[in-house]
Amino acid sequence: MDYEDTNRAFVQAFLARNVLTFDQAKPILASIFSVHEKRSVNTNDISKEDFTSMISAANEALSPLDFEIRSADHQESRETFYALVNTTSDALTQVATLHSSDEIGYVKRLLDEIFETNNTVRREAMCIAGKDALNLARAGRRTTTQGDEQMQPKFSLTAHEVEVLLGKLVAEGWLDKSAKGFYSLSIRGLMELKGWLVETYNEPVDDEGDEFYQKIKFCHACKGIITKVGLIVM
Repeated sequence: MDYEDTNRAFVQAFLARNVLTFDQAKPILASIFSVHEKRSVNTNDISKEDFTSMISAANEALSPLDFEIRSADHQESRETFYALVNTTSDALTQVATLHSSDEIGYVKRLLDEIFETNNTVRREAMCIAGKDALNLARAGRRTTTQGDEQMQPKFSLTAHEVEVLLGKLVAEGWLDKSAKGFYSLSIRGLMELKGWLVETYNEPVDDEGDEFYQKIKFCHACKGIITKVGLIVM
């Protein structure tokens, strides 16, 4: 399949929306094909094969640029989502293009709270209450020294700036916010940061091949990261 304007328009749609389902992509593809073929293409005429073919062509073109369209099943609805993600080792690079160094410092601290503090053998929550997320603004201004057991990311943000940042991260698709005000990493965030999360929070396998307790766990069927404890994962 030749890479042409239809493929470029499809990638642009992903760049604008970050995450798409097949049903969300169908009207986009119908519009793209209508322009290309100079005739009206109905949304119902778009097949899953059309969609997967466009993704395959996009990934072949995007691979040298360290980007890829990946898929993952939502842990609650089981609907498949597709996201255009950065495949480089420094997975926070894409976030950093939109946010300041202080904001990135806060994001790293937030992830520590979600995947370290709130993710233990006794309490696998992997989320953070809104008030606790705001309270991290004070923690970020504390001075850390080389003598500390664990060096925490430093940042200088007010509570109001943190509140605005959290809203942006939800709007950009990095975080989900529940009806009760809890923040967790979104399906886009899980796909984008998959390698970074494992490298940062999981213990390496020892010399005898035994694994220690792993903070980041995967579904054996779909290979996706599990953060919703108590759900039946098929």
